Amino acid sequence: MLKRFFPSEYVDSIHEIDYDKLFKNGYRGIMFDVDNTLVPYDMEHPNDEIIDLFIKLKEIGFQVALVSNNNEVRITKFNEKLGVYAIHKALKPMTRNLKKAMQELKTNKKNTVLVGDQIFTDIYGGNRLKLKTILVVPISDKEEWITKIKRSTEKRIINAYLKKVKKDEAKN
Repeated sequence: MLKRFFPSEYVDSIHEIDYDKLFKNGYRGIMFDVDNTLVPYDMEHPNDEIIDLFIKLKEIGFQVALVSNNNEVRITKFNEKLGVYAIHKALKPMTRNLKKAMQELKTNKKNTVLVGDQIFTDIYGGNRLKLKTILVVPISDKEEWITKIKRSTEKRIINAYLKKVKKDEAKN
């Protein structure tokens, strides 16, 4: 039952993801959550590091999108310097807007990655579509109250996931 909440990978930050390896393995689209995945939720614009990352991803050959549950004003302002396809009020873990983003990126379930910091929205939403999902450690402790409530349950799921990974590694 818990496996539906397990990510394909779990890393400390978006900067630890091996994007070249993803591309080599056939992935062509990356959908990013914004708040606490790319930047703290109270940062209005991407910093130079994020802008440079998005330039690098496009140079590699990725199609990139922002898929956020936050509002239009927030996501439109954040996307001004990135200029990628962006969906606000995505209603994750519902899959309709994830499918819409893949359609816009001209990618599919087999070659798209979803990167986010929340299990119950990002990872579960991506897993419902059988996407490769990458969970990142949240950038900041500052979060909206509803997210804070979910974090303790997420920690238990992450611990179960890490036990499974350790067990799988011991088998190999």
